[in-house]
Amino acid sequence: MALFTETQLRAIGKSRSSRSVYARADSVIVNENSVLAKRRSSFDVFLSHSIADSDIILGVKTVLESKGLSVYVDWIEDPDLHRQNVTAKTANRLKQRMQQSKSLVYAHSTHSPSSKWMPWELGFFDGMSGAITIFPIAKSHDGVYEGQEFLGLYPYIDYVGELSMFVNKGTAPSKALGKSREYDSFRSFEDWMLDRAGVVVR
Repeated sequence: MALFTETQLRAIGKSRSSRSVYARADSVIVNENSVLAKRRSSFDVFLSHSIADSDIILGVKTVLESKGLSVYVDWIEDPDLHRQNVTAKTANRLKQRMQQSKSLVYAHSTHSPSSKWMPWELGFFDGMSGAITIFPIAKSHDGVYEGQEFLGLYPYIDYVGELSMFVNKGTAPSKALGKSREYDSFRSFEDWMLDRAGVVVR
């Protein structure tokens, strides 16, 4: 099994953008996503991330959506928010979106430690439901996820080929792989989403 890399996810994101631009302007697509998000009452995944990784995050979103999941990304679904500024309006909207989401995927990159929002989102969602997994973004294919500090409490995603994703036990002792049976080290992403978040992944 391997971790997704920055280069790989950036390429997936560019491919998505190229298809989108070919069809119609990016501003139109963002506006359409925003309108759909306002109508949507729930999301399968709240994607917690650093805004500095926006080109990579498009790749993460595409990977998750390829599994048939609805994925909330604030600057796509709610482009009126400004993550650079910590405001009550932004915090309240993000709380609302987390409450509408069945799971949280924490996109861990080299930029994550400098994010003002990610630790707060993780803490809020942990207290709310706990259906959390880390999506490590490695620099290279031989990268290893070490789950620094509190992130080691949560299971993390890796893959065998882009179609077969797995959720591994965190690097610290955790019961987060599933409540119905014990899993020694990992389980399929599909099983984890069904058990922990009640979401059917295709």
